[in-house]
Amino acid sequence: MTYKTPQIVLHWVVFGLIAWQFIGHEPIRGAFDLWMKEGVFAPSVMVVGHVAGGMLVLVLALWRLGLRRKHGVPPLPPEEGPLGRALAHLTHGVLYALMILMPVSGAVAWFGSVEAAAYAHGLLRFVMLGFVALHIVGALYHQFVLKDNLVARMTRAR
Repeated sequence: MTYKTPQIVLHWVVFGLIAWQFIGHEPIRGAFDLWMKEGVFAPSVMVVGHVAGGMLVLVLALWRLGLRRKHGVPPLPPEEGPLGRALAHLTHGVLYALMILMPVSGAVAWFGSVEAAAYAHGLLRFVMLGFVALHIVGALYHQFVLKDNLVARMTRAR
């Protein structure tokens, strides 16, 4: 079993959006600081792109969860041990939680001018980086060490 085509497409679109959010975070950070310290609202294309991108990540993450519920997910390889299974479930669960919490905390910070939400959003950024890295390392481990071709499940539907 592999993922369905919409699940695969959404995975890579969300990955691209999240990468963009990390690359383009400085302009919104500067705009937020300017707003909070001086009351000057100075949006730019990058700022609007960050806000819109974050909201899109939220919508697409919820869509992905709906597709997971509807279509399920392929089982882990039978040779995957209990620790590997637990780590895979934890990683995916935390990533989905972050794809919801980060846009929500960012929206509360930006639209509500809540500095605590901005602080939480900034901390979650590092948690997201760590779990994305863990997810990528896990995929590479499966592909090149275990050689079980697990990555093919997220690159092409059957």
